[in-house]
Amino acid sequence: MYQHILALAFARKEINEHLKILPNITLGFHILNSYYIARMTYKAILSLLSTHQRFVPNFLCDNQETIVAVIGGLVTEVSAIMTIIANPYKIPQLTYGSFSPPHGDKTLFPCLYQMVPDEVHQYVGCVQLFQYFGWTWVGLLAADDDYGDMFLQTVVPLFTQNGICYAFILQTPKRTYIEEYTGLILKLLENYHVLLERKANVCFVHGEPPSWHNLRMLLFIVPFYNLPLLAKVWIVTSQWDFESLSIQKLWDIQNFHGAISFTIHSKQPPGFQKFIHTIKPSWAKGDNFFQNFWEQAFNCPFKPSKMKEDKKEWCTGEEKLESLPSTLFEMNMMGHSYNVYNGVYAVVHALHAAYLSRSNYKRLTERENVGFHNIKPWQLHHFLRRISFNNSAGDTVSFDQNGYFIAGFDITNWVAFPNNSFVRVNVGRLEPHALPGKMLTINDDKIVWPRHFNEMLPLSVCNDHCYPGHSKRKKEREKFCCYDCIPCPKGMISNQKDMATCIKCPNGQYPNKNKNQCIPLVLTYLSYEEPLGIISIILVFSFSLITIFVLRTFWKHRDTPIVKANNKSLTYILLISLLLCFLCCLLFIGKPKKITCHLQHTAFSVAFSVALSSLLAKTITVVLAFMATKPGSRMQKWMQKRLVNSIVLFGSLIQASVCIIWLSTFPPFPDVDMHSLDGIIILKCNEGSDFMFYCALGYLGFLALVCFTVAFLARKLPDNFNEAKFITFSMLVFFSVWLSFVPTYHSTKGKHMVAVEIFSILSSGAGLLGSIFPPKLYIIIMRPELNSKEILLRKERFFGTSFEMPIMVPPATRKQLDVSPLIPLLFGGMEMVVDRYAGSL
Repeated sequence: MYQHILALAFARKEINEHLKILPNITLGFHILNSYYIARMTYKAILSLLSTHQRFVPNFLCDNQETIVAVIGGLVTEVSAIMTIIANPYKIPQLTYGSFSPPHGDKTLFPCLYQMVPDEVHQYVGCVQLFQYFGWTWVGLLAADDDYGDMFLQTVVPLFTQNGICYAFILQTPKRTYIEEYTGLILKLLENYHVLLERKANVCFVHGEPPSWHNLRMLLFIVPFYNLPLLAKVWIVTSQWDFESLSIQKLWDIQNFHGAISFTIHSKQPPGFQKFIHTIKPSWAKGDNFFQNFWEQAFNCPFKPSKMKEDKKEWCTGEEKLESLPSTLFEMNMMGHSYNVYNGVYAVVHALHAAYLSRSNYKRLTERENVGFHNIKPWQLHHFLRRISFNNSAGDTVSFDQNGYFIAGFDITNWVAFPNNSFVRVNVGRLEPHALPGKMLTINDDKIVWPRHFNEMLPLSVCNDHCYPGHSKRKKEREKFCCYDCIPCPKGMISNQKDMATCIKCPNGQYPNKNKNQCIPLVLTYLSYEEPLGIISIILVFSFSLITIFVLRTFWKHRDTPIVKANNKSLTYILLISLLLCFLCCLLFIGKPKKITCHLQHTAFSVAFSVALSSLLAKTITVVLAFMATKPGSRMQKWMQKRLVNSIVLFGSLIQASVCIIWLSTFPPFPDVDMHSLDGIIILKCNEGSDFMFYCALGYLGFLALVCFTVAFLARKLPDNFNEAKFITFSMLVFFSVWLSFVPTYHSTKGKHMVAVEIFSILSSGAGLLGSIFPPKLYIIIMRPELNSKEILLRKERFFGTSFEMPIMVPPATRKQLDVSPLIPLLFGGMEMVVDRYAGSL
């Protein structure tokens, strides 16, 4: 506090030695002590409005000069009282401490000029500081008075708006008399457990006095009650001044090691250090504060002049100020002292400008003598509002439209030493008038953190951070800063800490395994180059070549009895339709296109329906031929080629009609599937209409069921070359394949789904091909001697086995049945039967 007086004296000394400012004028000052007590403050300010040494406010009984301006005070309460008294007189008041009126707007005090920027800027800067270090769970400390209440009412909503919660609010005793103060401190001790909140490692303190002294008092008495010591990072506003009371000068300050404060920007005016070293007992002649400061700082009294020598250690006046701890005296001009220095210069420059003003000069010369003693206080406001100059340290001094000093704040890290000294380390800057996002600059490499945190950045959060890949979920009945961390759902990511919700990846990207980054999707489809596609192509061409080989063999031996006996026209149709079925598999391989999507299922459905219709025609023909063996039977009229053609044509046209309706209403189309497999975009053919897809597939099942039923009923016919059993077996293969196809199709994803379709088509086609044609090929190729009408009409060794051809007919009809025409019927051929009966007509 004494440094403030020295800054005032130093400014006065510089101005009086300056030849261009207030020439031929000796500047003086008068200091009054408010003692931080309201009634003493009122008395002090009223004494300035009274006659010298006579406390009669508002009356001038002698030639006392008029007050031009007042500089003070340090705390809001003192400044407010001074403003209330001085405002009616329009006396300019320059307060060098923060001013936060609890009962109204500052604009209600037009004569007040504040040498500190608006205090709200510090609150905003503090919020940005918390956000920078990730502190969201902090404690709040303020004095239990109107100014502390106003601080809390301002800060708590600001914290909430910026995602910060207060863990606790602790109000320290207000300034009062010593007998009351002791009881309030003991009451505060009862609430000490609040400060022990383990997760809140950071406390934001409203620096308005007496916060510093209260906190020091609390931490001093805690060990006497065997309570645990605090380990906090103290964040304080600019009003906090690390000076000690006389009773506190030996108290440890290690609890405040690593504290961070917003401090008033200051520089060192040239000559101030030299000026401080001139402070000696000789200085005391004009300084009533010197002796009190010196005796308390060096813990020694000055020896009265009339007292004889004794053993008591007296102050010599040769003590060194630089030997004092920083909590008692700092050699550099600090923030509040710098404001006093600038405040003196602001008043002087305003006086000088008023003196030099032409309009003021003219008015004064017309009515009064020109002189500084004739300048009224209200005349300075015009010049103070517009004042702008550079002080000796190079800083610009000016005020904004609201009377706030235009400047920023330094961010200071306090490093304490065992000898109760400390150093201020400038670690950042707060510029209230900077662009958004650039107000706060921090050099965190310079910050020294409290030793309890191993000098590492402490955490001050309600719970651990939610790291990328997780999002926050609020806990019930707790503040929003307390939350659980849950993994991001499928298809979503979080790429920052403590994200409220997970986000979806852009189109064409998908979450990685940790769900903290989006990576490009991989396109996939069953291509010709990959192994699965190559295997499918090999199988398609293998079965196709086998089918061509069978077709060529049957065509080459088309005039042989066994080919004729198997209805060669139906055989050709069956083989060609199976060949087309195999080749349809190629439509499923490669990148899906519109034409291939249209043909994939429709072409296969029609081709396979032709194959099944041919088998149905073969089976019905055998049954009808057996029923038409009796000469003159009416079944003979059904034994015509038009019946066969009608069955094949009618069975195929129904499937073709279904496919035409499908293509004209909801045709298949190329589609992408980005959700079935993580990280993969599946290029596929969308069926368009699932109903039509299953209609086409269901119709194939219906044809197979009818064919199976007819073949099953004909299974007891004579089995020498009877195809009914082979067709029954082929239909069982068909049902096995396609019944397993449906669940397998829906349980697979991507290109494997297409592979399942290809496998089903190939398996069902191969089942038909392998169940019906191998016995006939064996006779045609391997045993051509068996391929004659004579051999077929008698008992023969077949496939290396001797067998009889039993004729299973009822006893009632056995006498009427002619066996000779039945023999060729059992071969399964319609043409031989037709030829035989045509010759007998």
